[in-house]
Amino acid sequence: MFLAFDVDSLKYDAAGLIPAVVQDVRTNAVVMVAYMNKEAVKRTLESGETWFWSRSRQQFWHKGETSGNVQKIKEIFYDCDRDTLLVRVEQKGAACHEGYFSCFHYRILPDGGVQVVGERKFDPAKVYGKNGI
Repeated sequence: MFLAFDVDSLKYDAAGLIPAVVQDVRTNAVVMVAYMNKEAVKRTLESGETWFWSRSRQQFWHKGETSGNVQKIKEIFYDCDRDTLLVRVEQKGAACHEGYFSCFHYRILPDGGVQVVGERKFDPAKVYGKNGI
């Protein structure tokens, strides 16, 4: 079954944002969660790479613009409530600004400790500057 898609049919929150869960198509790992507004969704669809709205900086950002670790769109899904996106990508390099493949690299252990999972793919200080952000 094929339906027509309209970016306005998605349900954005009061700030005009929709969460986007980003998953690597090869490993099925969730590599990050970010937010899109209507324009970011449009830019993503038009460019074939992910665009998001930065809530902290109040501006658009093209994933990989600084680091070179772009995300090539393979599939985009929305849920039955139309209020969350699942964006399946081919992740180049690392998704995390801390240099890891996935932003989800901190594992909480039963004893309350935390284990860092995975290896750093790049040094954030070298890519983003002094403090790595």
